[in-house]
Amino acid sequence: MTDRRTVIADAAIATLAREGMRGFTHRAVDRTAALAEGSTSYYFRTREALVFAALARMAELDTLDVGDVPERGGTADLETLTDLLASVVRTWLTEGRERTLARYELTLESTRRPELRAKMAEYGSAFRAMAEKTLAAAGASEPERRGHTLVSHLDGLVLHQLTDVGAGRTDLRAACRDLLVMALAP
Repeated sequence: MTDRRTVIADAAIATLAREGMRGFTHRAVDRTAALAEGSTSYYFRTREALVFAALARMAELDTLDVGDVPERGGTADLETLTDLLASVVRTWLTEGRERTLARYELTLESTRRPELRAKMAEYGSAFRAMAEKTLAAAGASEPERRGHTLVSHLDGLVLHQLTDVGAGRTDLRAACRDLLVMALAP
Protein backbone atom coordinates (compact mmCIF):
# COMPACT_ATOMS: atom_id res chain seq x y z
CA MET A 1 0.00 0.00 0.00
CA THR A 2 1.26 3.47 -0.88
CA ASP A 3 1.74 5.80 2.07
CA ARG A 4 -0.22 9.05 2.31
CA ARG A 5 2.80 11.29 1.67
CA THR A 6 3.50 9.49 -1.62
CA VAL A 7 -0.15 9.75 -2.65
CA ILE A 8 -0.01 13.48 -1.97
CA ALA A 9 3.31 13.93 -3.79
CA ASP A 10 1.89 12.11 -6.84
CA ALA A 11 -1.22 14.30 -6.71
CA ALA A 12 1.01 17.38 -6.40
CA ILE A 13 2.82 16.36 -9.60
CA ALA A 14 -0.49 15.88 -11.41
CA THR A 15 -1.76 19.23 -10.13
CA LEU A 16 1.39 21.03 -11.24
CA ALA A 17 1.10 19.45 -14.69
CA ARG A 18 -2.57 20.35 -15.05
CA GLU A 19 -2.81 23.72 -13.28
CA GLY A 20 0.73 25.11 -13.28
CA MET A 21 2.10 27.06 -10.33
CA ARG A 22 -0.84 29.48 -10.32
CA GLY A 23 -3.30 26.69 -9.58
CA PHE A 24 -0.97 24.76 -7.28
CA THR A 25 -2.60 24.94 -3.86
CA HIS A 26 -3.02 22.54 -0.98
CA ARG A 27 -6.74 22.45 -1.69
CA ALA A 28 -6.17 21.64 -5.39
CA VAL A 29 -3.86 18.78 -4.42
CA ASP A 30 -6.50 17.50 -1.96
CA ARG A 31 -9.02 17.43 -4.82
CA THR A 32 -6.60 15.68 -7.18
CA ALA A 33 -5.82 13.05 -4.56
CA ALA A 34 -9.51 12.72 -3.63
CA LEU A 35 -8.64 13.47 -0.01
CA ALA A 36 -10.54 15.41 2.61
CA GLU A 37 -9.83 19.13 2.55
CA GLY A 38 -6.88 19.90 4.79
CA SER A 39 -5.17 16.54 4.31
CA THR A 40 -2.36 17.91 2.20
CA SER A 41 -1.63 20.79 4.57
CA TYR A 42 -1.55 18.32 7.48
CA TYR A 43 1.36 16.47 5.87
CA PHE A 44 3.02 19.42 4.11
CA ARG A 45 2.40 22.63 6.07
CA THR A 46 3.79 25.04 3.50
CA ARG A 47 3.58 25.32 -0.25
CA GLU A 48 7.38 25.08 -0.38
CA ALA A 49 7.31 21.78 1.52
CA LEU A 50 4.72 20.49 -0.95
CA VAL A 51 6.81 21.61 -3.94
CA PHE A 52 9.89 19.90 -2.51
CA ALA A 53 7.91 16.70 -1.88
CA ALA A 54 6.73 16.69 -5.50
CA LEU A 55 10.28 17.35 -6.71
CA ALA A 56 11.71 14.52 -4.59
CA ARG A 57 9.05 12.16 -5.91
CA MET A 58 9.82 13.19 -9.51
CA ALA A 59 13.50 12.48 -8.96
CA GLU A 60 12.65 9.09 -7.46
CA LEU A 61 10.43 8.14 -10.42
CA ASP A 62 12.91 9.49 -12.99
CA THR A 63 15.65 7.39 -11.40
CA LEU A 64 13.43 4.32 -11.71
CA ASP A 65 12.85 5.17 -15.39
CA VAL A 66 16.58 5.40 -16.03
CA GLY A 67 17.10 2.17 -14.13
CA ASP A 68 20.26 0.34 -15.03
CA VAL A 69 21.04 2.30 -18.20
CA PRO A 70 24.40 3.50 -16.78
CA GLU A 71 25.46 -0.10 -16.08
CA ARG A 72 24.10 -1.54 -19.33
CA GLY A 73 25.23 1.40 -21.45
CA GLY A 74 28.92 0.94 -20.76
CA THR A 75 29.04 -2.46 -22.37
CA ALA A 76 26.56 -1.65 -25.13
CA ASP A 77 27.23 -0.77 -28.73
CA LEU A 78 25.89 2.51 -30.16
CA GLU A 79 22.64 0.97 -31.39
CA THR A 80 21.82 -0.66 -28.05
CA LEU A 81 22.73 2.49 -26.16
CA THR A 82 20.50 4.45 -28.55
CA ASP A 83 17.60 2.09 -27.85
CA LEU A 84 18.09 2.45 -24.10
CA LEU A 85 18.17 6.25 -24.27
CA ALA A 86 15.21 6.49 -26.66
CA SER A 87 13.21 4.23 -24.35
CA VAL A 88 13.79 6.55 -21.38
CA VAL A 89 12.87 9.63 -23.42
CA ARG A 90 9.75 7.91 -24.76
CA THR A 91 8.71 7.05 -21.19
CA TRP A 92 9.09 10.69 -20.14
CA LEU A 93 6.84 11.71 -23.04
CA THR A 94 4.14 9.09 -22.45
CA GLU A 95 3.59 7.46 -19.05
CA GLY A 96 5.78 10.11 -17.41
CA ARG A 97 4.25 13.04 -19.30
CA GLU A 98 2.62 14.64 -16.25
CA ARG A 99 5.88 14.41 -14.37
CA THR A 100 7.76 15.97 -17.28
CA LEU A 101 5.27 18.84 -17.51
CA ALA A 102 5.56 19.39 -13.76
CA ARG A 103 9.37 19.38 -14.01
CA TYR A 104 9.32 22.13 -16.62
CA GLU A 105 6.83 24.12 -14.55
CA LEU A 106 9.21 23.92 -11.59
CA THR A 107 12.20 24.69 -13.81
CA LEU A 108 10.64 28.00 -14.79
CA GLU A 109 9.62 28.71 -11.20
CA SER A 110 13.20 28.06 -10.08
CA THR A 111 14.35 31.12 -12.02
CA ARG A 112 12.52 33.18 -9.39
CA ARG A 113 13.19 31.01 -6.33
CA PRO A 114 16.84 30.33 -5.47
CA GLU A 115 16.03 27.63 -2.91
CA LEU A 116 14.07 25.70 -5.54
CA ARG A 117 16.85 26.21 -8.08
CA ALA A 118 19.35 24.77 -5.59
CA LYS A 119 17.21 21.70 -4.92
CA MET A 120 16.64 21.14 -8.66
CA ALA A 121 20.38 21.45 -9.29
CA GLU A 122 20.99 18.85 -6.58
CA TYR A 123 18.59 16.35 -8.16
CA GLY A 124 19.81 17.20 -11.66
CA SER A 125 23.41 16.50 -10.68
CA ALA A 126 22.48 12.86 -10.08
CA PHE A 127 21.30 12.57 -13.69
CA ARG A 128 24.37 14.32 -15.02
CA ALA A 129 26.48 11.86 -13.01
CA MET A 130 24.57 8.95 -14.60
CA ALA A 131 25.23 10.39 -18.06
CA GLU A 132 28.92 10.86 -17.22
CA LYS A 133 29.20 7.30 -15.93
CA THR A 134 27.51 5.90 -19.02
CA LEU A 135 29.66 7.91 -21.41
CA ALA A 136 32.87 7.12 -19.51
CA ALA A 137 32.08 3.39 -19.61
CA ALA A 138 31.36 3.70 -23.34
CA GLY A 139 34.79 5.26 -23.87
CA ALA A 140 33.90 8.93 -24.36
CA SER A 141 36.63 11.49 -23.92
CA GLU A 142 35.78 14.22 -21.39
CA PRO A 143 32.76 12.34 -19.99
CA GLU A 144 31.98 15.06 -17.44
CA ARG A 145 31.66 17.82 -20.03
CA ARG A 146 29.98 15.60 -22.58
CA GLY A 147 27.59 14.14 -20.00
CA HIS A 148 26.46 17.62 -19.02
CA THR A 149 26.02 18.54 -22.68
CA LEU A 150 24.11 15.33 -23.41
CA VAL A 151 21.68 15.98 -20.54
CA SER A 152 21.15 19.56 -21.75
CA HIS A 153 20.46 18.42 -25.30
CA LEU A 154 18.10 15.69 -24.09
CA ASP A 155 16.26 18.26 -22.01
CA GLY A 156 15.75 20.38 -25.11
CA LEU A 157 14.64 17.38 -27.16
CA VAL A 158 12.09 16.38 -24.51
CA LEU A 159 10.80 19.95 -24.21
CA HIS A 160 10.31 20.28 -27.96
CA GLN A 161 8.62 16.90 -28.21
CA LEU A 162 6.40 17.62 -25.22
CA THR A 163 5.26 21.01 -26.45
CA ASP A 164 5.39 20.19 -30.16
CA VAL A 165 7.00 23.57 -30.84
CA GLY A 166 9.34 22.18 -33.47
CA ALA A 167 8.49 21.54 -37.08
CA GLY A 168 6.57 18.37 -36.26
CA ARG A 169 7.53 15.30 -34.32
CA THR A 170 11.14 14.21 -34.40
CA ASP A 171 12.15 10.59 -34.82
CA LEU A 172 13.18 10.06 -31.19
CA ARG A 173 15.48 7.16 -31.87
CA ALA A 174 17.32 9.04 -34.62
CA ALA A 175 17.63 12.14 -32.45
CA CYS A 176 18.96 10.11 -29.52
CA ARG A 177 21.43 8.37 -31.82
CA ASP A 178 22.65 11.72 -33.15
CA LEU A 179 23.16 13.00 -29.61
CA LEU A 180 25.09 9.89 -28.63
CA VAL A 181 27.27 10.04 -31.75
CA MET A 182 28.23 13.61 -30.78
CA ALA A 183 28.80 12.65 -27.14
CA LEU A 184 30.99 9.67 -28.05
CA ALA A 185 32.95 11.32 -30.88
CA PRO A 186 36.72 11.31 -30.33
